[in-house]
Amino acid sequence: MFLSLPSLLARRAHLPSEGTTVYRAAHTTETGGRFTLDVAGDVGVLSLYVERSPEEEKELAAACAEAGGLAGVYLKRRPVEARHAANVAREWLSPSESIWGEARPEVVGLENGVPFLIRPGADLSIGLFTDARPARAWVRENTPPGGRVLNTFAYTCGFGLNATLGGAGVVKNVDLSRKVLAWGQENYALSGLSAPDTDFLYGDVFDWLARLAKRGDTFDLVILDPPSFARGKAGVWRAERDYAELAVAAANVTTPGGRLLAMTNHAGLTAGAFERQVVAGLARAGRSARLDTQLSPGEDYPGATHLKAHVWTLDP
Repeated sequence: MFLSLPSLLARRAHLPSEGTTVYRAAHTTETGGRFTLDVAGDVGVLSLYVERSPEEEKELAAACAEAGGLAGVYLKRRPVEARHAANVAREWLSPSESIWGEARPEVVGLENGVPFLIRPGADLSIGLFTDARPARAWVRENTPPGGRVLNTFAYTCGFGLNATLGGAGVVKNVDLSRKVLAWGQENYALSGLSAPDTDFLYGDVFDWLARLAKRGDTFDLVILDPPSFARGKAGVWRAERDYAELAVAAANVTTPGGRLLAMTNHAGLTAGAFERQVVAGLARAGRSARLDTQLSPGEDYPGATHLKAHVWTLDP
């Protein structure tokens, strides 16, 4: 696999010239390779899905750096139980220092010309989920001019930023982490956009959806990008079981004729099962809708089927 790295990376070489310097440079998990390499500028982020010895880790990191002309490489260890271990083994899963080459605590990378702040050693998630690039581009191109957009599970606000750049009049970003919302405000600033605190809503998404519905606040575009699994005050939330409940709450704040961008990255949830959950949720909310668009990961994710992004238009 090391020998194929130069050819894998060469297939993405055109992306920087098209305004994208944050992308999946090597995606081998669909073909048994058990590792991936993301690139942000001149830094690589190597993710391992099987255990390797320290020597093997460094050897692979060095091969990635050589093949990609990278100044430094950071490591992410992603065993099956990573989501459960993240709070107790964070430094082992995501070392804050580079495993190879120069340190790059922060890098500004571009996605379709939009700058984003990337922190390669900050956590398992570095600031941008590159598989959602086509969905963020869709939001920028399809946001209603002057419209109202609600971006839930906002993380570093990539969708909200693209909605703003696309001409939205109002964008609200909701997330349970103040840290990532502040990171999102930094992303807005990189594009020279105003980022008032009132546009970044801290707290549980379900609580905010209920609060907004009670106020009578509605949105022309609602974006749902939840984790596959989460623990909250209401218990454990699982996408494969509970997405319909989320669709109900989202429908209650979507304008007649408005759109819902429903996403999941749960590999075990098929597109058909996902669609049925959303339909069931909309029906429970008393809303009918049609599925207009289905989006997939970009060209840098060959063979990937984990991400489903469906655009629904709710009937007037």
